[in-house]
Amino acid sequence: MRARTAIVCSVADQGVAALTNILVLVAAARLSTVADFARFSAVYLVFTVLLGVSGAYTGQPLVLRRGGDEETAGACRSAVLFTVLAAAAVGVPLAAVCLFLPGDTSRALVVLGLVLPVVLGQDAMRYAFSTLHLPHAALAGDTLRLACVLGALAVQPYGTAAARLVLVWGLSALPALLLSAVLLHRRAAGTPLRMRVLLKRGHLGRRFVVEFGVGNATSQLSVLGLGAVGNPLVVGALRGATTLFGPLNVLYTSATGFGPPLLRRLDGERRRVRATAALAVMLAATAAAWATVLALLPDAAGRQLLGDTWPTAAALLPATGSQYAAMAVGTCGLLALRMLDPRTTLSIQVVFSLTAVAFMAGGYALGGVPGAAWGLCLGSLCKAAATWTRVARIRRRKPAPDEAVTADALPSAP
Repeated sequence: MRARTAIVCSVADQGVAALTNILVLVAAARLSTVADFARFSAVYLVFTVLLGVSGAYTGQPLVLRRGGDEETAGACRSAVLFTVLAAAAVGVPLAAVCLFLPGDTSRALVVLGLVLPVVLGQDAMRYAFSTLHLPHAALAGDTLRLACVLGALAVQPYGTAAARLVLVWGLSALPALLLSAVLLHRRAAGTPLRMRVLLKRGHLGRRFVVEFGVGNATSQLSVLGLGAVGNPLVVGALRGATTLFGPLNVLYTSATGFGPPLLRRLDGERRRVRATAALAVMLAATAAAWATVLALLPDAAGRQLLGDTWPTAAALLPATGSQYAAMAVGTCGLLALRMLDPRTTLSIQVVFSLTAVAFMAGGYALGGVPGAAWGLCLGSLCKAAATWTRVARIRRRKPAPDEAVTADALPSAP
């Protein structure tokens, strides 16, 4: 497949996957009472965390892999099977424990545990197809997933319980999983299964899970902590402002998770780094344009989006927009590091996640909620500068050939 066609298919696939997640929540909100939607949202949050951990452990190291066709296809087959088995190993105990707990939320968690291998397995297929340069196969699976989930939810009556919604949502991924399995079988049939390498101590997924935990948990808990020790309204204001930039979060996650196979089509590390820098400029410009559109929204339209939270969130748009522009540059810097030396990103994530928390707390002490937002922006700027400084240092060192990075990224079985 030509590079331009592959990029179009990959971008379209990310858009379909993001649209599916958004429409699932919209459909659930329309079908549920307030209480049931709160339960569904809580369960969906648990799934989102498990999805992030799964992608970090198996998906992100997989897309960094290079090597022979048979070797890469075998790694993809192994990663998908490992994900399904690991999801079952987590989901079955979760269902068993929650089965004996009272409440509707517990029943919904029981169902989540049972459908977890289906939904996580289908997501693992996306990483496998990206690695194999088959983004059209991922697009076919995700398009079928979107059609099935919307069709299944559309026939549910109003007032559907959270457990039933989770069951319908989870099982609707089964046709897409089966289609993807057929397409992957055609490409990887007969290749060796090597799942033991995914449990080795040096597996990159362990580092990426820590990065995911630090990057997400630190920001989440720091905002909640600031609301607990300061003004609880700060939580709603910062959450409301970042919610408006949800589409950019999808873009950034997709760039890190699915960018390496596309950029690797370019010859030479210099061209890849330049392309990543160009991507950083494009994403930063997109963030600035999106912030401008939000700032120009009429007050009535803003209240339709966020209700009474809109006025406080709108006041934070300059700071949050600047933060997301800086995040674009930092995300692309991390993407460049993933291709040059994937073991260098953990220290940056840890140090500058804590730095952002310190800036946020200091900003809140000096200027209230707007100060906290500008503190987060300053933290993102520092992280972006650190990532590209590290990229420049690695480039000056004249790194080893690409194959060395591959061996580190995903060790081969003995």
